Amino acid sequence: MTRYSSIAVSRQGPVCLIQFAREAAGNTINATLVSECLAALDGLDAGCTVVVLRGHAGTFCNGADFAAVQGATDAREQAPEALYALWTRLAYGPFVSVALVEGRANAGGIGFVAACNIVLAGPRAEFSLSEMLFGLLPACVMPFLARRVGWQRAQYMTLMTRAFDAPQALQWGLVDALDERCEVLLSKHLSRLRCLPAAAIVRYKRYLAELPAGIEAARPLALATNREVFADPDNLAAIEQYVSHGRLRWERPNQ
Repeated sequence: MTRYSSIAVSRQGPVCLIQFAREAAGNTINATLVSECLAALDGLDAGCTVVVLRGHAGTFCNGADFAAVQGATDAREQAPEALYALWTRLAYGPFVSVALVEGRANAGGIGFVAACNIVLAGPRAEFSLSEMLFGLLPACVMPFLARRVGWQRAQYMTLMTRAFDAPQALQWGLVDALDERCEVLLSKHLSRLRCLPAAAIVRYKRYLAELPAGIEAARPLALATNREVFADPDNLAAIEQYVSHGRLRWERPNQ
């Protein structure tokens, strides 16, 4: 099996488990993580009908790696196309995608959550969109999130920028099932999903992708807006201040 640096991949029968392996960096998203996730999905055979995506107990995924964005010399670090393609693959690929969230899912982490077909959570999971604190927008996340929870709830999460707990996420439909025994919860769902014929899954996912007003229609505007906000000098300065000094834009040096 291929060796990866930012994810760990294992296979149990028809189930492929992809775990983010950047725990020290908050499982943040960089170009390597995106490319490795895409490579892992590319390597799946027709016998794989379920893909489980998970992080760690404290953090599922904390969004973009600001340190990588700040010092980017590789154009891939600021190119949203691959990440959007990855989320689209999770939404419409020929498998059932399952996100297991045990800790914090923030910003781009919400993109992974919202893209998956089924979302399971533990009681300490929390969900937030922090982008606007830095002058950014969750441009690529929004089409996936709005598809799952509706435009107004996606807007509320965007504007409030605070974390919402797992019961709230369950009430809103961002989470499908919640249990303090995460492994038991996952096992119960996998026992049902393993019963689905591969051909039925492929046909169902193809049908979803062909429904009108979907994720593909939103792609051009989402990518253009993402590029705009990450190219804004004021936003880049706010990111630099946060990465270097841990301060948000309204906080004074000694506050």
